[in-house]
Amino acid sequence: MASTEPQRGDARAQFLTVAEVADTLRVSRMTVYRLIHSGEVPSMRVGHTFRVPKTAVDAMLSQIYEADGFDSGSRAAND
Repeated sequence: MASTEPQRGDARAQFLTVAEVADTLRVSRMTVYRLIHSGEVPSMRVGHTFRVPKTAVDAMLSQIYEADGFDSGSRAAND
């Protein structure tokens, strides 16, 4: 039986729920809703719920890490 989970290199977009975005960013769900409504985080509506592209969350995290001067090498050097 074939798996329905996207595989690496799969062209299908992956979307996260508001709760998953909140967990990933370590913020409240209300903060994610504010980011969505302000347009800072792209989203799409599915019924009464929102879905956020995983690529948007990854880009946001990358931007935050770059702005704070964080990189994997500096983290290892501080351990």
